[in-house]
Amino acid sequence: MQRRKLLGGALAGAALATAAAGPAAAGGRRVRTGIEVLAEDGFAELAGQKVGVISNPTGVLPDLTHEVDLMHASGKVDIVAVFGPEHGFRGVSQAGEGEDYFLDPKTGIPVYNAYNDKDRMAELLAEAGVETLVFDIQDVGSRFYTYIWTMYLALEAAGQLGLRFVVLDRPNPITGREASGPVLHPEHATFVGLKPIAQRHGMTVGELASLFNGEFAPAPADLTVVKMRGWKRDMYFEETGLPWVAPSPNMPTVATAVAYPGTCLFEATALSEGRGTTKPFELLGAPGVDHTWAEAVQGLPGARFREAYFTPTFSKWASKVCGGVELQVTSRRDFDPIRTALTMIIEQRRAFPQYGWRSQDTTSFWLDKLTGNGAVRQAIEAGAGIDDVTTLWTAELDAFSEQRESYLLYRRTA
Repeated sequence: MQRRKLLGGALAGAALATAAAGPAAAGGRRVRTGIEVLAEDGFAELAGQKVGVISNPTGVLPDLTHEVDLMHASGKVDIVAVFGPEHGFRGVSQAGEGEDYFLDPKTGIPVYNAYNDKDRMAELLAEAGVETLVFDIQDVGSRFYTYIWTMYLALEAAGQLGLRFVVLDRPNPITGREASGPVLHPEHATFVGLKPIAQRHGMTVGELASLFNGEFAPAPADLTVVKMRGWKRDMYFEETGLPWVAPSPNMPTVATAVAYPGTCLFEATALSEGRGTTKPFELLGAPGVDHTWAEAVQGLPGARFREAYFTPTFSKWASKVCGGVELQVTSRRDFDPIRTALTMIIEQRRAFPQYGWRSQDTTSFWLDKLTGNGAVRQAIEAGAGIDDVTTLWTAELDAFSEQRESYLLYRRTA
């Protein structure tokens, strides 16, 4: 049986001025994140403990003060170590990179690399003398975004070492209405998907931590989720009244996050997914692709497509002129990012078959790792239409949707 505490009810003490500042949502109200709830209570939940913090540039209060800076300056939290995920604690690294050990120049706190190293997580925590580990990073709602797997490995290590694990919750920026897409099969587990959850999970990081702890952790941790106040499941990030800080270098806007659960699948193809442009995951293409592709995908619900030409500055096709499409979402309520992206891939392969899958060898395809289901690629290769492809995961998605219900912490509608 997992151990879990939820914080976020009546608060004691006056609110810290730095935590209270920030923009208001429509109607003058805004969501209050887990770090705000913690700060308003004078960090009492962390008093008298040696604290480690897993965070990145998104771990801010509404006035954009970073939580590590605030905790350190308050004198109320004994932070003995900070752990950086992919891209690093202060956000200095590109995709697929962490950062080496260093002393943070602003606070003097040791910073460790916690990216994709399952064998060293427990060792790092023990080396730093951590008693309570805090996680606070803005997720974007997709299984292949690696921050949630850094959280899982840390949770697993905390359970192994008998440490407390505290999640400061933040909004799912693309709503938490429902899960969608294929569920990961264990044989395709990698750091872009370690456990069987849906491609668009529809949960907050606090909810995911509860699910991970209850369903997957070998030794459940002593988990506390510091809940948000005022967040509802049908909110997009702009409705929260919170400032958007890019969670990673290629996630500049909320619009990027809306498209990402689907168009990240283009990482598995020879086409550029728009890295190295101003619109990653919204600009897609390759040299020699022309207007034919945009014309073939017009009319998909909630979206429109512009024939586009662009030159990536790095990543695939760097410094090469690419033709393709710009995806524009016209109705988020009608837009299905996964169905849309798979339809785009099907049509691209018909019109421009010279651009195939990205693979490590003849048996290891990146699409299988991203979808978590090798049958998706096989069906597309066999010429299946989008309706046949999407039925492949219906039963597994239904089972996951039922499983996640008991871990949801917030109301369904505003």
